[in-house]
Amino acid sequence: MQSIDLDPSVEKPLIVQGDMTLLLEAAHPQHDAVRDAIAPFTELIKSPEHVHTYAVSHLSLWNAASAGHSSKEVLDVLRQYSRYALPANVVYEIETFMERYGQLRLSRDSEGLILESENAELLEEVCKVREIAVYVERPPVNGRALLRPHSRGPIKVALTQIGFPAEDIAGYVAGTPLEIDMRDTMLSGSPMKLRDYQEAAGRVFYAGGSEKGGSGVIVLPCGAGKTVIGMAVMARCRCHTLVLTTNVTAARQWIREILDKTTIRPDQISEYTGDSKTIAPVTVATYQILTYRKRKTEEFPHFGIFEQNAWGLIIYDEVHLLPAPVFRISADMQATRRLGLTATLIREDGKQKEVFSLIGPKKFEVPWRILEGQGWIATAVCTEIRVPLRGSERVTYALADLRNKTVLASTNPDKIPVVKELIRRHPGDRILIIGQYLNQLDLIQEILGVPMITGSTPNGERERIYQEFREGIIQILIVSKVGNFAVDIPDANVLIQISGAFGSRQEEAQRLGRVLRPKINGAKAHFYTLVTRDTKEQEFGMNRQLFLIEQGYSYEVKEWKDYVVNAPAEPAPIVPEPA
Repeated sequence: MQSIDLDPSVEKPLIVQGDMTLLLEAAHPQHDAVRDAIAPFTELIKSPEHVHTYAVSHLSLWNAASAGHSSKEVLDVLRQYSRYALPANVVYEIETFMERYGQLRLSRDSEGLILESENAELLEEVCKVREIAVYVERPPVNGRALLRPHSRGPIKVALTQIGFPAEDIAGYVAGTPLEIDMRDTMLSGSPMKLRDYQEAAGRVFYAGGSEKGGSGVIVLPCGAGKTVIGMAVMARCRCHTLVLTTNVTAARQWIREILDKTTIRPDQISEYTGDSKTIAPVTVATYQILTYRKRKTEEFPHFGIFEQNAWGLIIYDEVHLLPAPVFRISADMQATRRLGLTATLIREDGKQKEVFSLIGPKKFEVPWRILEGQGWIATAVCTEIRVPLRGSERVTYALADLRNKTVLASTNPDKIPVVKELIRRHPGDRILIIGQYLNQLDLIQEILGVPMITGSTPNGERERIYQEFREGIIQILIVSKVGNFAVDIPDANVLIQISGAFGSRQEEAQRLGRVLRPKINGAKAHFYTLVTRDTKEQEFGMNRQLFLIEQGYSYEVKEWKDYVVNAPAEPAPIVPEPA
């Protein structure tokens, strides 16, 4: 956590409140520096124009503690930038909960799995808690309790839920050995060299092969080379590896990258998807195939993949999207090294604690804007364009239920002229148009006459279209929400988001990431979001803005008249009479 010098004549920018929220003055000259200083232990929850609200949670404090930060560091940051004295309860909460992390440890000896603590009294009390007692084989003696076999995952979840997350130093199985190194030269002939932060991320995760490393999450923006970090970890662990990805396109991208950048041979890597089910020393599978079953009452038939090889490493790509059923099998795989890769720790299902407990705490993160400043990801210009509803549709909107309000706002036909104008303003650029509703995308495709990829597009056809887009044969591409995840289109520099789950910060991270890969010519990336003014879509947009602000991006809000020539006059709002 970096310190900055504040002008003593200017009021400090931060107000720390007793409910563990922080208010940061948006217009303060030191806003950016203070935002970065509090980022390791906070989460942005509101971002109105003048004051941004951050929350300090137990989980954010534990992630900070696991990354090596102390309660003293956190409190020093708050005291340095807080306009007023810190509330006594805030100091108590930060000290208490950060110091709880690591008071309990999971270790292993000749008897089995051990829960231990230097605070014998604490261990005695914890082992009496009903949710913990079910996993205790032998009550504590001299600060050590013997746990039941195969309880490593469940007890970590239970300990986190009661507010005493354990440090896991029970060690890992080596897995079947595999000779693997990073190439000096890629197959394309270009030199292969890890960036400094990629090298650091791999080193921090592996921790010299000790029990101090081996499980955790790396948080980096899309386009920053998280896949390369995964390969760097594989080269350190040198063992059979299972890679879990979001879809077939992502799986095949991983396979291409591994063959291009490591010494793995084609016969040593395989795909385990709906199209092909082969096990190899390096196997790349999809979440979809793992969670497939014919009936909800059946077991998951493909969970057997976890037992069909002596895996020494499991990589969870886009770990924030990890399906709930995979948590269950992950609880049984705690002796296997586990690496999570993501652009955001936010999960829409609220299962951040499960990621923390079962995959591991946050091990490494670099803010988006720092990587942008170093030239590793493209500079992004974010613009929200507000489009009104037509008068005839306002009545329908006013009378609709919430679901139909969302559909009406998202599929507003007056967004299409704006799309056409944006395309006109970006001649020669690689443009992605992404949306949530297939009828809307079908109409845009009919008007523009450009290719489109949806969930029903066969995998072979998807690969061909994406390749032609990468090569510049196709310059405008329409994608449904399947384009959110792990698509390697490095030369896309304009994204037009015409509809989406605008309340989803994780979706915003993925979509922005589609255009953040650095451009050969150093061009900026443009991220446009079209929303219908004065509707639920605009309200949902506030959550999207949270993500952009949290990552340090500013954005402009513009009206459709700036993009549509001779736009018709807008009718006055029509409000239904009360019943």
